[in-house]
Amino acid sequence: MATQAEKAHAFRALHEDEPFVIPNPWDAGSARMLAALGFKALASTSGGFAFTLGRLDGDVTLDEVVAHVAALDRATDLPLSVDLENGYGEDPEAAARAIETVAEAGAVGGSIEDWDPSGRLYDLSHAVDRVAAAVETARRQPFPFTLTARAENHLRGNPDLDDTIERLQAFEAAGADVLYAPWLRTTEEVAAVCAALSRPVNVLAVPGLSFGEIVAAGAQRVSVGARLTWAAVEAAADAARRMLDGDFEGLRKTPPLNDWFG
Repeated sequence: MATQAEKAHAFRALHEDEPFVIPNPWDAGSARMLAALGFKALASTSGGFAFTLGRLDGDVTLDEVVAHVAALDRATDLPLSVDLENGYGEDPEAAARAIETVAEAGAVGGSIEDWDPSGRLYDLSHAVDRVAAAVETARRQPFPFTLTARAENHLRGNPDLDDTIERLQAFEAAGADVLYAPWLRTTEEVAAVCAALSRPVNVLAVPGLSFGEIVAAGAQRVSVGARLTWAAVEAAADAARRMLDGDFEGLRKTPPLNDWFG
């Protein structure tokens, strides 16, 4: 197995090479499948992980995330970045603690967002303080921990592109390695964000935009959030609905587990 430092350097190098897709496994099995299919790095999904616990997104504790991170890290040899939501606390110290604990569990990257579970965006100055605290902790690690800062405007019903760009620029100035504004919907929005920043930008895959279009607009990294989880869940739910009617044709034979897990 690769060491954590080797994974960290490999992850950092991906951000300096060709643009790439970073898929989001929801458990160890899906992580091993994605690794076997040839992806070069993985990112956890808070919504997908919450589903595995029978809960909604945002209803998971940091301790549970740490255990999840350790399981994902053990499952593959790939670099792992972690969706840390708001850092499981409002204060900058909470964001710093989240980075510290997932790094100890094996992660080589993580994201901190500017949205509070109470239903509000943090004021810019407070959001910057939280990113700065996370960056400081990331820099203390004995390997290059890649810190992603998220501006949640577009995902939270406030599609103010100017404010999103201002926030991302402030997060970049605070030291974030990667910038991310989930749910940009057009190439024009992606291009405006990427042009305003000098560090790598992560873009969430959305319907209607291809990988090529997102990359042409300037993105370095494309993630899928919980949408891969939901693709699997919907397929299972569809087969289960058919079972209620006595139809088993929606069931599938065993996939090539020996190839994926061997």
